[in-house]
Amino acid sequence: MADVKVKKESTDPVDIENRIKELCQQFPHGITDQVIQNDMPHVEAQQRAMAINRLLSVGQLDLLRNSSGLLYRLKDAQSASKMKGSDNQEKLVYQIIEDAGNKGIWSRDIRYKSNLPLTEINKILKNLESKKLIKAVKSVAASKKKVYMLYNLQPDRSVTGGAWYSDQDFESEFVEVLNQQCFKFLQSKAEAARDSKQSPMVQRNSSFATSHEVWKYICELGISKVDLSMEDIETILNTLIYDGKVEMTIIAAKEGTVGCVDGQMKLYRGVNPIIQPTGLVKAPCGLCPVFDDCHEGGEISPSTCVYMAEWLDF
Repeated sequence: MADVKVKKESTDPVDIENRIKELCQQFPHGITDQVIQNDMPHVEAQQRAMAINRLLSVGQLDLLRNSSGLLYRLKDAQSASKMKGSDNQEKLVYQIIEDAGNKGIWSRDIRYKSNLPLTEINKILKNLESKKLIKAVKSVAASKKKVYMLYNLQPDRSVTGGAWYSDQDFESEFVEVLNQQCFKFLQSKAEAARDSKQSPMVQRNSSFATSHEVWKYICELGISKVDLSMEDIETILNTLIYDGKVEMTIIAAKEGTVGCVDGQMKLYRGVNPIIQPTGLVKAPCGLCPVFDDCHEGGEISPSTCVYMAEWLDF
């Protein structure tokens, strides 16, 4: 009977390191020590630790921490070059900020995820800012609140307030101008439909405009210093709907059509209200685009709202 040869797993340090990197490629979100142990049961704990420390020291692995413990993740070449010369604590804080994306993260949350002292975190944050690897951005949700994100990222609109804010100040006049111009466009479209002398149904259908048409009209006017998205224009159109000046309908549309989302398209048209709305309906809260951010004691508050004061003074 021929002898059966059993393949012996390699315990060479280089082979162990290569296998750990292969595991990290299979699990891009990170692997635990248990995953490595299950894959290489023949390798002793000391050998695993030496291989991991070696990969960390040469900047090929990132050390992360989550609720289940430590995670090891393969570091891309670009990230490795940025963090060259940094210690493990600085790399950990950088990784936490990178994972937060363009919504950023508070220093308090960095402290919770890293388990580092606040004084040490503040020191690391200042160092990363000086290297222009991260930046601090003030949030419109709270004037004293700063979130940290990677230096080259454009902050999310939930942080900056989008097109309606400039240096954390709500641009009420800008919103009002957009409101008027959007309504003017829809009015002119409705008047052109009435002047066409076609059948009532054809007139009604031709009086509608897509949000893309309204957006294009506003862009061509050149009244905005910032780039407006169709979502921004739809926000303005929604305020006109709440004010009773515009109505919206949704139709089925072919995929790929401009303005089509999930096979549907929103159409808007200007309308003339049959009766004037009551005073309560005219409350500024109904058409305020920052209604969700308004609360007593906040940066946007009913007690300090000039529009509320004007409405109550009627």
